[in-house]
Amino acid sequence: MSTTRRTHVVSIENLRMHCEVVGEGPPLVLLHGFTGVGADWAHVFDLEALAREYQLILPDLRGHGRSDNPSGTFSTGQCATDVLALVDALGIDRFRAMGMSLGANTLLHVGTRAPERVERMVLVSSTPYYPESARRIMAALTEESRAEAEWAELRAKHVRGDDQIRELWRHGRGFAGRFDDMGFTPPWLAQVKAPTLLVQGDRDPLYPVELTLELYRALPDARLWVVPDAGHVPIFLKHREAFARMSREFLGAA
Repeated sequence: MSTTRRTHVVSIENLRMHCEVVGEGPPLVLLHGFTGVGADWAHVFDLEALAREYQLILPDLRGHGRSDNPSGTFSTGQCATDVLALVDALGIDRFRAMGMSLGANTLLHVGTRAPERVERMVLVSSTPYYPESARRIMAALTEESRAEAEWAELRAKHVRGDDQIRELWRHGRGFAGRFDDMGFTPPWLAQVKAPTLLVQGDRDPLYPVELTLELYRALPDARLWVVPDAGHVPIFLKHREAFARMSREFLGAA
């Protein structure tokens, strides 16, 4: 049986945010990673099957995919504002949520800013702040260093052309010098009410696993899965089945 799929374009101030809504159950917001799109979750879950359990909310975050970004600025805090405005526009009060990398960092803002609205969340490859290892990698995000295969993949996702992709890389480089966007202290993280599953590869070159342990100790109700011999966002390919099973069990727990 096919599930209901609806496309929404929501105006948030001067931003037009594209979102797919699939299914009819309790709302589950799925946030992609940097330079990704909402459709990337199809590489992690059987979305048709998941949509028989939840109403899936699959946005393209600002400047990604089919969502524009006329402000020319970008931060995870802005993304959190967008996500809360999106669920408001969809008439959703409380929701479960899952995010990878950029999406997970965005959910830290959502969970601390509106703790009463998030029922449960899964954070894959998140961090309380950008460490020096991540800043070095971010500073090297140049268009010239991208292989043609990567350009082809990005062009398939981001419909506004090469200028949109170049702007994303510019924003990525900008993260290297920012200290006002990701800076979650234990008292701040203690505001989160949602039970949280943290998923982290033990060989993540961006965010060392020690930072995930900081999140684990600071969040009031956290579980931790460290994926052995895995890098950043270890939920695809050989890890897909285990992650899908564990995350669905966690999200569905009473």
